[in-house]
Amino acid sequence: MHFTSEQRFDDGVLEREFTLGEIPGILWTPASTSARAPLVLIGHPPLGLRKMYSRLAERARHYVAEYGFASATIELPGSGERPRWAAVEQARADLRRAMEADEPVGGEIIDALVLPLVEKSVPEWQAALDALLSLPEIGGPVGYDGGVISIGIRLAMVEPRIVAACFFAGSLVPAAMFEEARQVTIPLQLLLQWDDERNDRQAALDLFDAFGSKEKTLHANTGGHTGVPQFEVDAGARFFARHLR
Repeated sequence: MHFTSEQRFDDGVLEREFTLGEIPGILWTPASTSARAPLVLIGHPPLGLRKMYSRLAERARHYVAEYGFASATIELPGSGERPRWAAVEQARADLRRAMEADEPVGGEIIDALVLPLVEKSVPEWQAALDALLSLPEIGGPVGYDGGVISIGIRLAMVEPRIVAACFFAGSLVPAAMFEEARQVTIPLQLLLQWDDERNDRQAALDLFDAFGSKEKTLHANTGGHTGVPQFEVDAGARFFARHLR
């Protein structure tokens, strides 16, 4: 891990950009602390860190300033400043064509879009987790927040250092991930926009039902894809406060 920039904010948050090999990332930590902080990994859709920055930074800085957590994210394969990924670009084009034609999005398109991303990105998240937990200011335990939900499912299934997760519901989930969801047993909170024009409500509810966790909570709010209420940021933080301390 190589830090490339540093910025200190008035709310007591230190933001550092880093690279891990070819992978860019951002780390937010308390600017001054005597204790090693729990860590929240913040997932995001494959739109690029620069485009997603304001939304990611809002959540991360809230976690740091109000709860003393460290927060970090990394660029997904084929996104942002990373090299283009031809197979995934083709799958995205197929998805756009189906949606523009108002056609059902078939399982083949979903698998081609999501499964390669899961296979490549999960080991990268684990490598980032290794590097982050080696820093003297971060001590765990670890939570996972956000989407792509299939990446979060796989991480929650294979990574024992992640002890709680707050997922954003999405219906573009390969059928194979439902079986993996049944093997996820950590505490979960699932955020669902009830009127989400991009996601199928029933598919999201079916996935929630599939999770094997004894403690799982569904937060459903009226509104579309971008209408997540502001109070859900603090609801997620309180969820992690219960499980990371």
